[in-house]
Amino acid sequence: MSDTARNRKQLETLIQRMEAKMLVGDFDYAEFFPGSKNLKKLEDAGVLPKNGEGVLGQSESTSPLFTDFADQWFLESKIQWRNSHTRNVESILASSLKPAFKDKRVGEISKPDILAARNKMARRKGRGASGLIAPKTINSHMTILRMILTEAAERFDFTNPYLNIKPLKQQKVHIEPFSLNEVEKILETVREDYRNYYLVRFYTGLRTGEVDGLKWEHVDFEKREILVRETLIHGQTEYTKTDGSQREIPMFGPVYGALKAQYEATGKLSKFVFCNRLGEPLDHNNVTKRVWYPLLEHLKLKKRRPYQTRHTGATLLLASGENPEWVARTLGHSSTEMLFKVYSRYIPNLTRMDGSAFERLIQSRVIENDKEVGGETE
Repeated sequence: MSDTARNRKQLETLIQRMEAKMLVGDFDYAEFFPGSKNLKKLEDAGVLPKNGEGVLGQSESTSPLFTDFADQWFLESKIQWRNSHTRNVESILASSLKPAFKDKRVGEISKPDILAARNKMARRKGRGASGLIAPKTINSHMTILRMILTEAAERFDFTNPYLNIKPLKQQKVHIEPFSLNEVEKILETVREDYRNYYLVRFYTGLRTGEVDGLKWEHVDFEKREILVRETLIHGQTEYTKTDGSQREIPMFGPVYGALKAQYEATGKLSKFVFCNRLGEPLDHNNVTKRVWYPLLEHLKLKKRRPYQTRHTGATLLLASGENPEWVARTLGHSSTEMLFKVYSRYIPNLTRMDGSAFERLIQSRVIENDKEVGGETE
């Protein structure tokens, strides 16, 4: 072969296939070097069978078992993932994919096999509305399967059986944001030691992991900005969900004052803005059960997950007239597509894009509340 870029690429692919087969103990010398003079020597030495059909005892399929290749793919891929994603993929492999294809070689898996595995998965108990695994969860499992089979098909030169399999349809997400009156009611009633926490959540739209993992080094009082750089997952901080999640959020309305007050409480106790008495980050599930749900029940408000504080922040920003593109960046979305899909009914127009409209909305409420308090005092 002449020394060209195309031929080099072909040889690199060939070498990768050979190394993959060697790694799983499935390499057949005769398959790759059928005209080699060494074949006779290897046959005489008993390394190859006399008929040249492959390694003794080798299966008719030259591809590795799915479980073996899935492990190999996982080890090769995890270097580029966040710790939380690594744990998630490891769980998907162990609980769903390996059991479903444990006796299959990757080259033997067919489209009917894939659809049968998906149907079986759909009958498992889960946290979906029907009491079974939600379509979104099934799709995430099948995405991992598709990635594995796509890589295997390329390495072992077979047609990918996952072609033309579409993801399951998911139900439209219906958000349940709180009104501004409800937000104020919550902040007036919540335990004093959690008032700043929920105020920041409502008025910034931070994700749960982002607010729980917020550190003082990422609070810029001088510029009045919150720097979103990390997220808290299973008690450990790591890089945010995506690159687009890395952002700066203005300290809207009373957020600046709340963080100043919080600094007096925890600034010297912990590197985390919101923490427990030992200076450790909050246990989200514990706070939700002990503080959030009892508070909603006390106020006779519909039970909603704490993540609705993010939806509330988004809807208040949009309803006040802020530009959707600016709001998307503030929330950490890569585009306005999701914003229009989820929050379209809360977008009245396309005006401001700097937070001033939302700022005026919050400040006007503060002034109104002050007047009411003053009137009661008089």
